Amino acid sequence: MGKTNIIILSGFVLLKFLLHYFLIAPEYDLQRDEFLHLDQANHLAFGFASVPPLISWISWIIKLLGNSIFWIKFFPVLFGALTIVVTWATISELKGNLYARILGATCVLFSVLLRLNTLYQPNSFDVLCWTATFFFLIKYINTDHSKWIYGTAIVFALGFLNKYNIIFLALGVAPALMITKSRGLFLRKEIYLAIALALLIVSPNLIWQYQNGFPVFHHLNELADSQLVHVSRTLFLKNQLLFFTGSIVVVISALYGLLFSEYFKKFRFLFWAFLFILSLFTYLKAKDYYAIGLYPAYIAIGSVYLCRITDCTFGKIIKPILVMVPVLLFILSFNVAFPNKTPAYIISRQDTYKALGLLRWEDGKDHEIPQDYADMLGWKELAAKTDKAYLFLNDPERTLVLCDNYGQAGAINFYSEHGIKAVSFTADYINWFDLEKEYTHLIRVKNAWERAQELMETSPYFEHSVISDSVTTKYAREFGTTIFIFQGSKVDINKRIEEELNPIKDRR
Repeated sequence: MGKTNIIILSGFVLLKFLLHYFLIAPEYDLQRDEFLHLDQANHLAFGFASVPPLISWISWIIKLLGNSIFWIKFFPVLFGALTIVVTWATISELKGNLYARILGATCVLFSVLLRLNTLYQPNSFDVLCWTATFFFLIKYINTDHSKWIYGTAIVFALGFLNKYNIIFLALGVAPALMITKSRGLFLRKEIYLAIALALLIVSPNLIWQYQNGFPVFHHLNELADSQLVHVSRTLFLKNQLLFFTGSIVVVISALYGLLFSEYFKKFRFLFWAFLFILSLFTYLKAKDYYAIGLYPAYIAIGSVYLCRITDCTFGKIIKPILVMVPVLLFILSFNVAFPNKTPAYIISRQDTYKALGLLRWEDGKDHEIPQDYADMLGWKELAAKTDKAYLFLNDPERTLVLCDNYGQAGAINFYSEHGIKAVSFTADYINWFDLEKEYTHLIRVKNAWERAQELMETSPYFEHSVISDSVTTKYAREFGTTIFIFQGSKVDINKRIEEELNPIKDRR
């Protein structure tokens, strides 16, 4: 890579990091899923009920670095920056010129990835692994060197250990190879050695799944019942266009080039892979962002195709336009597409947010602010007020902090200044109860709609009961969440917890 290429690519990476300093307003805390992933660093394993293990290893590194917000936000941005680098490398491998590389990098930088990379979740690394898997596969087909197919296997396996979503890449690519002339790849020994290598890398997680009764299937059923049931196939496809609006021409050009251009003849299977993968996601009513990892590789292909067909007078006009469109759309969407505005600002422009579908939550209904934003409010308040209740009891060894959901438990554990280890009957927290302690007191964090009945149902089992406080942060999804103090148990708390835990574990 020449000096000019290195300087320009470095500029894109630097710009990626700089932009993220302006994408989250200080009014927002971390998002509920982030707390769960950070807490997994305290319970390292080869698998979890909610996700594979890789993000817990990253969380462990973040913990070693001090668990600061800087490092929590650094890693998803890093994965986004590396996605740009791999896209650049893919264009280089396909013999795209400097313009093609700039176009591809611009399309990836000014896309939904800016939004995705604001959150510490497996999704950012998932997109990187999809992009890198396509790169290594293209490199293997171009060079016929077996090391590249082994690289494909390693990256795919890492993607699997991060998020099972990458299985859909294999489910789309395999039949695409079979129905094209590329089916001859299946006659090569190294393909099966690569598959064996991938299975070897993921085997610790597969063994963990087997030993624990394959909780991934229970998790998928929960998603289907509580979230995916509200997903519209039409809305899924519509959002694919919104994610990469500035790059639509480039993606379409990739598909056209793959299907009709002799230059991409040996990669024609990628046209069918795109259709198969998108069709699978659509049929299964997947969340719209599950498919984001599909696009950077096709942006790379489209950039190369466009640079080859625009070497004419008309091309001199359209080339700068193709680069400027994603930048312009980013500027126009800056005030609505990112959590960089206060809830009050969002409320004042609610019609705009609603028109863009940003107020639609997983329950299928429109709310006052976007769901992710509501999930980033009230957590510090909840933790501070739980700390206050904890100090009131002043008996930490015999006090159990029990929450209604993993977001509450994770937020309290992250923001608590007194080392609280809250738990919940949801997500991975069902495995993190410390029942070796004998509990006498209970701090119960309950959802707002259950406030009225909690005192009536639980008070008889304790000497003293009182409502300590509640979350008052307006527009927080946890608004009204209430903290109860139950002091001096009349029953065996540990036994009651076990009685509730066992059926939940048995179902999983």
